[in-house]
Amino acid sequence: MPPKAKAPAKAPTKAPAKGGKGDKALQSKSPAQFFADNKNIAGFDNSGKSLYTTVREFVENSLDSAETIGELPKIELHIEEIDKSDYDKSIGLDQITRKDSSIYRDVLVAQKEQERIDKETKKTQAKGGPTKEAAGTSSKKAATGTKAKDRTGIFKVTCKDNGQGMHHKDVPNMLGRVLSGTKYGVKQTRGKFGLGAKMALLWSKMSTGLPVTVRTARKKQDFISVFTLDIDILKNEPNIHKEEKLPNPDHWHGAELSVTIEGNWSTYGFQILKYLRQLAVITPYADFQFKFKSVDESKSKTTWFRRRTDWMPAPPAETKHHPSSVNIELLKNLRDTTKTATLAQFLSKEFTSIGKDYASRLCAELGQDLEPGTPIKEVSDMQFVRLHQLLREAHFDEAD
Repeated sequence: MPPKAKAPAKAPTKAPAKGGKGDKALQSKSPAQFFADNKNIAGFDNSGKSLYTTVREFVENSLDSAETIGELPKIELHIEEIDKSDYDKSIGLDQITRKDSSIYRDVLVAQKEQERIDKETKKTQAKGGPTKEAAGTSSKKAATGTKAKDRTGIFKVTCKDNGQGMHHKDVPNMLGRVLSGTKYGVKQTRGKFGLGAKMALLWSKMSTGLPVTVRTARKKQDFISVFTLDIDILKNEPNIHKEEKLPNPDHWHGAELSVTIEGNWSTYGFQILKYLRQLAVITPYADFQFKFKSVDESKSKTTWFRRRTDWMPAPPAETKHHPSSVNIELLKNLRDTTKTATLAQFLSKEFTSIGKDYASRLCAELGQDLEPGTPIKEVSDMQFVRLHQLLREAHFDEAD
């Protein structure tokens, strides 16, 4: 018999490297970085819409702040167009002299425009038309009109209110940390995450590089908190440039935010005025003073939507979760934060539409290992899965 062929030797398998570096392409982003990359989610699609959204977020935050303390809202909104030379001065660009003018866009655009004018002038003169000066003047007017129709510029937006203000130590996190806010309860508000105002800060950092200035004071507070800050996008942390406390002899309370952003008034100015007009209709108890200051004084305007009534609806009360709308993770979070001692107390105190008797009946449906008197902290995650399933299947009255 022929000798058996030897089986091919197996290639040695490498043991997985200990402490390997892993995939170099794997990355993680902070909340601030995510929303900076996807700013259209919050309404910051372009410069014009960003100006409009900034105004909306500032004004609605001011309304919520005043309504929370039962104060008739008084809101002052100023939009100032910043001259390019003033903006260049604020960022130190005025001290830089152009060495190679051919690389600048405005120079190239002017050259192409002049070439177009010269070409049109030759054609017009060949046909016995107007002179070069007349053709050039006509073309420049048309170019100026087109530029004015869609002009992106730098605007300083300032919103001042008479609301509850912010605690001094809370200001950096409330404005400089994305997804940090005071509206996470179960209550009707104009906003929930405080994202819009922080997006205005992110847009300022991305479009002009200038920080936001904040002045705020609480009721009966003898000082005004003043901050100049921006957001560290990579770390999602506030970056404080200046912090101080100033005297408050008039006992003013509220907040004043001032941010410098890239915007477009020519295309979105009428939208801002329309928004303020409609807001004045649905909030007749609020007083809105609006001022737009243009580089061209003839285009500046002032509008005052006066308060038409002193009656203001009561602020919405915070409510409890409805048992049929909760998920498993929310149940666990409520267990970890509740002040109740037993399972029955947890159900009757943390949820609407569950009384003491109904809580005991629900506990009876969960099995012998769970009773009304079972300590809530001892209920396991798996038992909460059963509770969640029961809450989905049980009948509850509508929330009040």
